[in-house]
Amino acid sequence: MGGYTTIREVAEHFELPLSTLHYWERRGLITPERRARQRIYDTDQVYRIALINQWRRTGRLSIEEIAELLNADEHWRDRVDRRIADVEGQLRDLERARAYLLHLRTCRHGPALERCAGFRREVSVPASALPA
Repeated sequence: MGGYTTIREVAEHFELPLSTLHYWERRGLITPERRARQRIYDTDQVYRIALINQWRRTGRLSIEEIAELLNADEHWRDRVDRRIADVEGQLRDLERARAYLLHLRTCRHGPALERCAGFRREVSVPASALPA
């Protein structure tokens, strides 16, 4: 089938369950053609599937966010900017988690890190919890 790819080929190539492609179709993200009751995708649809898959995996976009981007209006960059801000926040959170775990691994207090002076300097507690 020159220029057309079956749903099974697409699913195998992108390592997606068939149910995912069916779901994306129900959500209106992709539009297969049908031949002999089988879903097939033209080149543009295959690239659209690749794009959705990449957005899900690397952009970590939700199906709702993807639908908004695919139905692009003049505000699509705003949506992307919001997602970038979310990702940057997650990166900061992950970096803090990494720093904490690296410190925990080497701290002489071990898992009782609440006794560590370095940890105590980095966190805020109610003033009433501090020694007089």
